[in-house]
Amino acid sequence: MSGPVVITGGGTGGHVFPMQAVAEALRAQGLATSELRYVGSRRGQEGRLLGNGDVALTLLPGRGLRRSLRPRDALVNLGAALGLAAAAVSAIALLRRWRPAVVVSVGGYASFAVSFAAMCWRTPLVLIELDATPGAVQRIVGRYAVKRCCAFPVAGANVVVTGAPLRAGIEAVDRSKAARDAAKAAQTPPIDPARLVVVVMTGSLGSARVNRAVRELATKWDSRDDRAIVHVTGRRDFDEVRARLPSSNGLDYRVIAFGDMVELWTLCDVAICRAGAVTIAELTALSIPSVLVPLPGAPGDHQAKNAEAVVKVGGAQRLTDANCTGEALATVLEQLMEPATLATMSRGAGTLARHDAARAIAAVIADVRGTA
Repeated sequence: MSGPVVITGGGTGGHVFPMQAVAEALRAQGLATSELRYVGSRRGQEGRLLGNGDVALTLLPGRGLRRSLRPRDALVNLGAALGLAAAAVSAIALLRRWRPAVVVSVGGYASFAVSFAAMCWRTPLVLIELDATPGAVQRIVGRYAVKRCCAFPVAGANVVVTGAPLRAGIEAVDRSKAARDAAKAAQTPPIDPARLVVVVMTGSLGSARVNRAVRELATKWDSRDDRAIVHVTGRRDFDEVRARLPSSNGLDYRVIAFGDMVELWTLCDVAICRAGAVTIAELTALSIPSVLVPLPGAPGDHQAKNAEAVVKVGGAQRLTDANCTGEALATVLEQLMEPATLATMSRGAGTLARHDAARAIAAVIADVRGTA
């Protein structure tokens, strides 16, 4: 009998949700839950997002390295390196016990230990490369992978272009006008269906720059009774944003730390987001018009490249982080929030949709597992 499939990665939701999507697709293709395992990091979002599920979850020590030469960061990086080394030792022991048929790496610092252990034990390694430019861990272990499932077209003999995997709940979102109106009515309190809804989402930690700009935007729009903003701040800035809410004379402005993106994408008319690969995949799969603010300094400038792919087909407007202010957001949104413009952008975003990505990746894994 073949060994289990170990899916490793994490740190942020941008890595954790693809892990979940791949596991869902593998189970849909007949793999038993007992034959799946997640491995992630104690410091990441894995425990919160995956800890209560049916698939066994193992959390290892370690944290990501800071890209800085400052003395204090050097000390932090020394601790991080020691943590990653300890995680690698643990992963080697775990893979010896589990004897997996294949290891699937979604990337992020949390994937390094198990990917390294797979190389040590010559366990077949499948990479899922979500961004236009692979992250550091994926570049390091890429030469040892038997397959690389890529969201964007790249060169390579072992590459399969699949798109980025999405959870079944996201794939099932109904974006019809009737569904959007129903989702607005279901909020507490309800959102007037006549309002255009802007959903702001910049990741589990959030973005201080974008959060500040959206708060400024809410001040500028204080008298707009035809708009609503649902502002997902992330955990880091929630208290500060809540403490400094602007007055409202008509705008429906709601601030939350986290949100159910299945629900929020259903009621969204236009999004303000970073440009991580999973966010891009969700926006394009659901044909959601967006204003994208790529994370500056991302490895290989991958978020800017992700955003450019959507801008090129007319599905998004791009705003640099340095220029992201309330004034700039108001200007961009006024240009695109006409119904005809939103409809055109929606069609453009949809041209990049890959609805079969999770199934395609599961098929690659099943093939490798069958021949391992």
